[in-house]
Amino acid sequence: MISDLFMTKVKFLKKKKFKNAVMFSGLPGIGLVGKIAVDYMLKHFKAEKIAEITSDAFPPSVHTKHSVIELIQDELCHYNFKGKDYVFLAGPVQPALDASLASAKEHYEFAQEVVAAAKQIGVKEIYTLAGINVGEKRMNSEPRVVVAATDKKMIAEFKKLNAIEGHEEGLISGAAGLIVGLAIEEKIKGACLMGETNARLIYGDNGAAKKIIEILSKKFGFKLNMNQIEKDSKEIEKAFQQLSKQLENRDDELPEKGLSYVR
Repeated sequence: MISDLFMTKVKFLKKKKFKNAVMFSGLPGIGLVGKIAVDYMLKHFKAEKIAEITSDAFPPSVHTKHSVIELIQDELCHYNFKGKDYVFLAGPVQPALDASLASAKEHYEFAQEVVAAAKQIGVKEIYTLAGINVGEKRMNSEPRVVVAATDKKMIAEFKKLNAIEGHEEGLISGAAGLIVGLAIEEKIKGACLMGETNARLIYGDNGAAKKIIEILSKKFGFKLNMNQIEKDSKEIEKAFQQLSKQLENRDDELPEKGLSYVR
């Protein structure tokens, strides 16, 4: 029976079928930007959990709550707003990213299962939310949102909402890239929205997440109370100023050049 677990499984708790639903994905990555954005939206929406996702590509650990053991899992949650259905992929983990062939297969398998589940319930658009490393620039400037999409029309739409295009060429690694990329084969359009951040911010960049939420609110008409994330953003900015001073003479910790589109 153990061998059956060696895959990604999407277990639906309720049978659901939507018409032209929109999906947002926000899993841990650089600056925890996507995760913070999706978690904040779910906190304010009355969303219903409709599926649990487990995978052998997740860390080899279990979660305990009040001493009760359960497998680590991500979730799909549903929210209906003004007659439109929205699905959120949220959770504490995504497959680990390294250079091994096994890791690559795990990422593809995980993303394929997520896309298959999205197609099954009627998702027609997928937006993955993530962070993009801009190094020390983030310490001294307000973050922007970089967009990469499945077609030029969608890029133009997000640029009107104050997103910007990224480098002429780049890579988006992990679930943030693969889910949108594999969705194309299923005729599901989408985009990856990346908030500018610094890879050193392992505890999260609320300011970058806030920028993504603002763009999504404009596009889809969401009404969100932004007070808490605004407060968290200001606290992060203060921490930036202190961290920037500490790192002035420590340029060797992280390279500023190389691939910037990551998770």
